[in-house]
Amino acid sequence: MNYEDIKRHFETNPPPKEVKWTEWAYISDTQVFLKSCYTTIRNYNGPMDRCPAWWHLRDFYILLKKTQQSAAPSEIQIGEPSPQQHPAGENAPGETAAAENREQLEAEI
Repeated sequence: MNYEDIKRHFETNPPPKEVKWTEWAYISDTQVFLKSCYTTIRNYNGPMDRCPAWWHLRDFYILLKKTQQSAAPSEIQIGEPSPQQHPAGENAPGETAAAENREQLEAEI
C-alpha cells in the first residue's frame, strides 16, 4: 500500500469533515489534512518510511477504515493514543495508533 492507493481510496470514499482523533488531536477539515499529507509526501526527499506525513496519512487511513465498520457520524472519535515504534526504534512525531490495531488491519489490507 502506498500513498497513491490511500489517495484513491479517500477520493472515492471521502472521510467525514471533522475527526476527533484523540483528546489532543482534532482535525477540523480532513480535506486540508489530506492535501497537506499528500504534498509533504510528494516533496519528501528521504525514505518513505521516515516521512512523518506518510505515518500520519497511514494511521488516519487505518483508523478510519477500522471505525468505518461501526460508526458513520459526521464526527468520529478514535481511541486513546498509544505510541508506535518507528523502524529505528524511536517514536515518530504524532504517532498515536495502537500497534496491535495496525498489525490486525495491515493483515486485512
